[in-house]
Amino acid sequence: MARNITLTRKTAETDIQLTLEVDGTGVSKIDTGVPFFDHMLTLFAKHGLFDLNVKCVGDVAVDYHHTVEDVGLVLGDAFKQALGDKLGIKRYGFFLLPMDESLARVAVDIGGRPHLVYQVEAPTQFVRDFNIILVKEFARAFSNALGCNLHITLEYGEEPHHVAEAIFKGLSRALDAATQIDPRTAGQLPSTKGKI
Repeated sequence: MARNITLTRKTAETDIQLTLEVDGTGVSKIDTGVPFFDHMLTLFAKHGLFDLNVKCVGDVAVDYHHTVEDVGLVLGDAFKQALGDKLGIKRYGFFLLPMDESLARVAVDIGGRPHLVYQVEAPTQFVRDFNIILVKEFARAFSNALGCNLHITLEYGEEPHHVAEAIFKGLSRALDAATQIDPRTAGQLPSTKGKI
């Protein structure tokens, strides 16, 4: 069963076209108008082995917030739709990701219950003109749209580029683990409730 989707979302603030292949090879083409965010999404695709194309035209002259948040919404929705009924997925994933002096811990439960715990404090917040607090806005939007319980903790770290990179790579690895099909479940739903 192919687990892929193409979505569009247009508002007064952003116009987004996104294509996702969950079972990909890490190939991506990203253009959001926010260079550092493009870099993070490229890393996300590569390390999660997701094929991802994103084109976003946003009101970046005002701020990067709308672009980052709305791409998070569309990407979360893309995973939700591509995973369909979620039969056979492992559901849970976690990863501890080192990036030079930074170490991020990411855990995810694709269980239909959106919740974000984000414990990240970095001494410096900016990579050029990109405020890495926007990573939290991305994570919140992604969690809400996918319907996943997402915990992100920066164990330690100083350089903001490394902090953000550890988070995005850790998220992609945790999602890769959670979205994989477990052959032992014979396509069952990973829940005792009978519904996710």
